[in-house]
Amino acid sequence: MQLLRLAWAVTASALCFLLLLILHNQVLREGQLAAGTCEIVTLDRDSSQPRRTVARQTARCACRKGRIAGTTRGRPACVDGRIVWTRQWCEMSPCLDDEGCDLLVNQSGWTCTQPGGRVKTTTVS
Repeated sequence: MQLLRLAWAVTASALCFLLLLILHNQVLREGQLAAGTCEIVTLDRDSSQPRRTVARQTARCACRKGRIAGTTRGRPACVDGRIVWTRQWCEMSPCLDDEGCDLLVNQSGWTCTQPGGRVKTTTVS
């Protein structure tokens, strides 16, 4: 009888420990991104000047080895690190499909030109 009680106590303790371990892992996993994905953390728009909107965006990425946070088709994405280190921004395809990409003269960013002539300028900080 004592042996049976001891077995039940050990089993119950093991189950409680397993449940706590599962809950602990779940809490740690919340807030983490899957490898190779990005999310927008903050987005601020300032339209106080006529015909001009200044947008500031902060993204959080979980990139795999050799890749770094960048922009692809107007959305945050993990891109080849070489693109960022060499400042050849247009190689990461930052503009939408119908837009043309041009490097800024000082390579501090790029412009996306829409078919109607509207230009979006992005600088990297």
